[in-house]
Amino acid sequence: MLQLSVEHVAISYERTLVLKDISFSVEEGDYICIVGENGSGKSSLIKGILGLIPLREGKVIFHEGTLRAHAGYLPQQTQLQKDFPASVMEVVLSGCLGGKGWRPFYSRAEKEKACEKLRQLGMEEVKGWSYRRLSGGQQQRVLLARALCATDKIIFLDEPISGLDPMATAEFYQLIGRLNKEKHISVVMVSHDIGTALREANKVLHIKKDGYFFGSKEEYQRSSAGSELVCVDEEREYGSAR
Repeated sequence: MLQLSVEHVAISYERTLVLKDISFSVEEGDYICIVGENGSGKSSLIKGILGLIPLREGKVIFHEGTLRAHAGYLPQQTQLQKDFPASVMEVVLSGCLGGKGWRPFYSRAEKEKACEKLRQLGMEEVKGWSYRRLSGGQQQRVLLARALCATDKIIFLDEPISGLDPMATAEFYQLIGRLNKEKHISVVMVSHDIGTALREANKVLHIKKDGYFFGSKEEYQRSSAGSELVCVDEEREYGSAR
């Protein structure tokens, strides 16, 4: 079932065009990795899809059963956000804001949902802790629980493993994979990790300054865009190993 259509989208900041004529779609159960060099507009695309920044051209359509207001979103964290003085439970409950309306308090059902999502991610025992006391990996799990409070359909993740150590990174990818395969939640993830994209995703959107590629990971591996980025990724790994 089609959940999302992005049609000929262009995005600009002030007068600088950062994305031009991007089209792709998300079907139920997809795991799509968005890759590309720094400055190619990957994060801007996610923000444009979610209505956080305006589109210069094109349109975004959330199809029946999938609502923009109920899409889960895990953005890149700033240092200020990492030090946010709130409890874990308060952070997770904020994911229910889209369905809360004008009610001044969260309902019992919303609180139970927040606890359920924390339990699902192995974080229920820290629900009363201060968010800023947590490790980077724990904070990302909490933010994922927050995103899941907003949706059971589709989540958008922007560089979710940035700054995590290898063990926390592997655990986080396992969580995302489990949500995709067992809960049938569609995943749209911006990543610099091309190896994980080719291992975990079923589709790849590669944004370049002169165009883009969108298709299955098998098609991507055979494409010129895929060969180019894989070579760059291998060179980085080889350079760091030296």
